[in-house]
This record gives sequence, structure tokens and C-alpha cells, in this order.
Amino acid sequence: MKGPPAGDQCHLSPAELAAAVLPAPTVEEAVRLAKGFADPTRLRILALLRLGEVCVHQIVDALGLEQSAVSHQLGTLRAARLVESTRRGRHVYYRLADEHVAAMLEGVLLHSQEV
Repeated sequence: MKGPPAGDQCHLSPAELAAAVLPAPTVEEAVRLAKGFADPTRLRILALLRLGEVCVHQIVDALGLEQSAVSHQLGTLRAARLVESTRRGRHVYYRLADEHVAAMLEGVLLHSQEV
């Protein structure tokens, strides 16, 4: 990221700064989305869902967690609009909500590998 130019003056005008301030609903939604990524279990679930639709039982088995813990995290991911579900008979299948979520996930994972 570029720093401010040399000298004593700030480089952005008050109008530019005012235009860059995000409206409260946008900030709230962005924070809700970010919280979805901010937990190790949720991030692992999202990474599994990169493969496509996955049954809750498969998530439980793959992560070695209790179903109640997985269900709780899936609820948080649903509330953040990061995943969607489909019930087929007794099974519930989850998938990433859309390509935006997939792109955000890939960006987070790629950036974390740069360390």
C-alpha cells in the first residue's frame, strides 16, 4: 500500500474521504461475512464445501467433531449468508452460497499461504 506523499498535507480531500465512508448497513454485512471466516472450524467447513455439496454427516466425519458442534457452526455460516442448504429425506446438504463466497475463500486461503 502506498503511503502519503512527502510534505505536511494530507493527500485526500474531505470530499474524497466522505465518499469513501461506508454506510452502516454495508459495514454490518461485511462484518457478518468476515466473522464467518474468523473461526477455525468454520473455515475448515468452508474449505470442505469448495468440493461442492456435502452432507452434514460427511462434514462431521471429515472434521472428527460432534454433530452438534458442526450444526452450530453451520448455523453461523447460514446467518452470515456464506452457505446454503438443501434437505433430501433425512439428510441436509450444504454448499457455498455463491461464487463470491468461493472467491473470498480462495483469496483468504491464498493470502494465508504467503506467510
